Amino acid sequence: MKPRICRRRGPRNQCWLRFCITAVCCAAVISNMTAVEGQSTGSSSNNATVVVNIGVILDLNRTDFVGQVGLSCVEMAVSEFYDSHPDYTTRLAIATRDSQRDVVLAAASALDLIKNVQVQAILGPETSMQANFLIPLGEKAQVPIISFSASSPTLASIRSPYFFRATQKDSTQVNAIAAIVKAFGWRQAVPVYIDNAFGQGIVPSLVDSLDAVDARVPYRSAISPSATDDQIGQELYKLMTMQTRVFVVHVSPHLAARLFAKAKEVGMMSAGYVWIVTDGITDFLSSVDPSVLKSMQGVLGVKPHVPQTKEVIDFRARWKRKFRQDHPEILLDADLNSYGLWAYDATVALAMAVEKTADDNDDNIFSNVSDSSSTDLESIGVSSNGPNLARELSRTSFAGLSGDFAMEEDGELRASAYEVVNVNGNGARVVGFWTRGEGLARERGGSSRAKLGTVIWPGDPGAVPRGFEIPTSGKKLRIGVPVKSGFSEFVSVTTDLETNKTSVIGYSIDIFEAVVQALPYALPFEYVPYAKPNGESAGTYDDLVYQVFLGNFECMIADTTVIANRSNYVDFTLPYTESGVSMLVPVKPNGSKNAWSFLKPLTWDLWVTTFLFFLFIGFVVWALEHRISKDFRGPPSHQVGTSLWFSFSTMVFAHRENVVSNLARTVVIIWCLVVLIITQSYTASFTSLLTVQRLQPTVADMNELLRKGDFVGYQDVSFVFGLLKRLGFRDDRLVPYKNSEHCNSLFNQGKIVAAFDEVPYIKLFLAKHCSKYMMTDPTYKADGFGFVFPKGSPLVADISRAILNVTEGDKMTKIEEAWFGKKDRCPESTTSTVSSGGQLGLNSFWSLFMIAGVAAVSALCIFTVQFVYEYRKLMSPQVDDDSQSKPSFWGRLLNLLKTFDNKDLECHTFRGDRVGDQNEVRLASLNVMSPSMYSVHTEFPVDSTQTLSPSMGSSSELHDNTIAQEVAIISIDLHPDSDGEGLVATANDEITRH
Repeated sequence: MKPRICRRRGPRNQCWLRFCITAVCCAAVISNMTAVEGQSTGSSSNNATVVVNIGVILDLNRTDFVGQVGLSCVEMAVSEFYDSHPDYTTRLAIATRDSQRDVVLAAASALDLIKNVQVQAILGPETSMQANFLIPLGEKAQVPIISFSASSPTLASIRSPYFFRATQKDSTQVNAIAAIVKAFGWRQAVPVYIDNAFGQGIVPSLVDSLDAVDARVPYRSAISPSATDDQIGQELYKLMTMQTRVFVVHVSPHLAARLFAKAKEVGMMSAGYVWIVTDGITDFLSSVDPSVLKSMQGVLGVKPHVPQTKEVIDFRARWKRKFRQDHPEILLDADLNSYGLWAYDATVALAMAVEKTADDNDDNIFSNVSDSSSTDLESIGVSSNGPNLARELSRTSFAGLSGDFAMEEDGELRASAYEVVNVNGNGARVVGFWTRGEGLARERGGSSRAKLGTVIWPGDPGAVPRGFEIPTSGKKLRIGVPVKSGFSEFVSVTTDLETNKTSVIGYSIDIFEAVVQALPYALPFEYVPYAKPNGESAGTYDDLVYQVFLGNFECMIADTTVIANRSNYVDFTLPYTESGVSMLVPVKPNGSKNAWSFLKPLTWDLWVTTFLFFLFIGFVVWALEHRISKDFRGPPSHQVGTSLWFSFSTMVFAHRENVVSNLARTVVIIWCLVVLIITQSYTASFTSLLTVQRLQPTVADMNELLRKGDFVGYQDVSFVFGLLKRLGFRDDRLVPYKNSEHCNSLFNQGKIVAAFDEVPYIKLFLAKHCSKYMMTDPTYKADGFGFVFPKGSPLVADISRAILNVTEGDKMTKIEEAWFGKKDRCPESTTSTVSSGGQLGLNSFWSLFMIAGVAAVSALCIFTVQFVYEYRKLMSPQVDDDSQSKPSFWGRLLNLLKTFDNKDLECHTFRGDRVGDQNEVRLASLNVMSPSMYSVHTEFPVDSTQTLSPSMGSSSELHDNTIAQEVAIISIDLHPDSDGEGLVATANDEITRH
């Protein structure tokens, strides 16, 4: 609603103008009154608060972003903290000092703040060199020093309870860098660092982390803080002459800008190079000049991960407005980095700790302060509140802008995750993350298998650099070769006296040259004989290996065996020959052919086992067939003979006894299968023993040599000498030889009875003397011949892969035939020892015996259970009718055994067993048992076979005897309750009477 004054006076515009002026005047009056009230309230509030002096020591040069950004964040932290906590009884008062990048001036500033301002804590200093001076000073005055930018790991060695590092120390990022090196398979990396406490502090941790991922540090490039562009260029040219192409840069942001500009100028930002920068550079990529980013295209970097929360985004916007207002002279678009966030959180943590010690603050917090106005160390006081404040700082934890803010027990900020960034275009983009527990991952909290995102590399965006290159400066790979007189087929060094030109040839040389041709890149090299000026050998193979370790040679090509003690100094490629140390011995004809040769195909334990199984199977078959088969009945001697005859006749499958029981048939079938396999194997082995011409070694094994103390040979200047000594051979029993001819001569002269050498040398020896010697199984395991390179050489992996390509192809066979001849020159049978006579042992047939034994035992158990169950009444303790007493257990068992010895009349094999057709009809009509059946149930001597014997007399006599037996049987049937003795007597009487 418009005021009435506008309608009374003047035009409409003038009315609005008068209205606005009136409103402004009213607002001014109200604002003035509010200000007066605020002053009154503020004064009363100030009377209740305690001001705590806090010092800030930073480099406030206009080009130093750490100092400028840090100070602005400290001021904003104090202002915003107390705005959000108006009820706090303490207030931080900031006293700022400019150290001007000078260590002494920083120490003097700290002394001034402690003595004259009596600060209770100091935020800063900015650099690790300044912190080295301030930490002892703060400990002496018991004033906490909180630095948010001094990141050198060496500061941890001072171990002061009054020093707190509110930043990540440099050693926490080296594991992330090592993980990047491992992810891309680089085997070498060169640290490029500034030559001061900041740069030197990271090197030990970085070297250890790279070593943990099998990456070697062949060189350390230290650049002076005051180095000129020409000096930087000289150092870069030195790096270009090396094979390594992976560089880890840890310098100040100002020096990094000059370093990469020079690297681009000399051509080191091209394809094949890898540059990894630490967070000291990565944190400032958003604030550097675009020309610097242009020279850093393709660079990888790591920096602490700061969660982009709403609070961080809002604070970043507020900070930018304030920073531009406070520093309009800075033309670059400065951006907030991790150091600024740590400065903000460190200030908040200090304000919280000061509030918790508010009761300990008083007007005179320093004691022992000199009256002198000087700033010497003698006049410095001791803060009475310092210990309490340090204790509270160590306990303070909260969710800050940089993440969870909490101090460890040693005063270090708890480690956080790291981002992996890639410089591309006008900035750096995140390509992955690294955490202590998960390692590298493309996404935060993702799987480590994902590795990193797409990386744009220097010069060639799509190809991952190999990490090393052969220098293009004309330098060749220096390859050491030994000078030796023996076994020149492997390596031979000759010098032309007229031209003084050295020629290196041999099997190992041809293999290496074939491997180099298989590499995907050119590898210039030169052979350097390891010899004295007069041409003689300069040392053993171990000496030459040690020269590679010292760096005098970059490779060693020879017949060098891969063994453990050498691998402690150098790296070996994959072996290109067979491995092992074996024994070489003369051979003699096998004189084992004699009258007892037929026993040799089987070992004694197999003979004994087979014989025992013949007896066991015979017993089982007899037990199963005794009651139901006529072939297994009769007198005991007849039964034993029949059982043994049946069992042993299965060996030639000539058994004729009738097997009735199904259980016995199953056992016999399985046993015949076992016998068939054993006899066939015996026949084959015995035939080979009699027909094949065999040679046997003159020495059985190494233990025989040690026991007899014989002389043995070994190749001169070989590691075999030390091996034989470790195996127990005496020095005076070891005879060296230089070549194969010398070794053969020692054998012929009887000076040695055996020789020990590596398999390739023995095969070369046998190629010339295959009819007189043979090689035993390997005595000592080794990995064959390999090429030698320095520890961590990136060529090892490529050479090893090329060796596989060569050894699996036809080229390897051609090289072997060129130096050792064709394999068919010597029969293969003469290059290996004869086994123990070709004997067959029990270990080859135990499963067959187990099957046969289980089948026999199972059948026997089944028969026993069935028999006992059928005649279980004989084992029951019933009372005898005559004696009125129970029979004993042994008596019942005896009756059961007697029943087992009798025929099983229920079996079908005895149902038609009658004495003549007439007797069968008569007995059938009388429904009585035949004499043959009676013989099963009685004990009196009635032999039914006599009725069928022709020696019994005429037919009338036979008839009378038969009738007598029948009458006796009928009498017995009429007296079923009579005891056995009465039955026998009655039967005898009836037979006699008739």
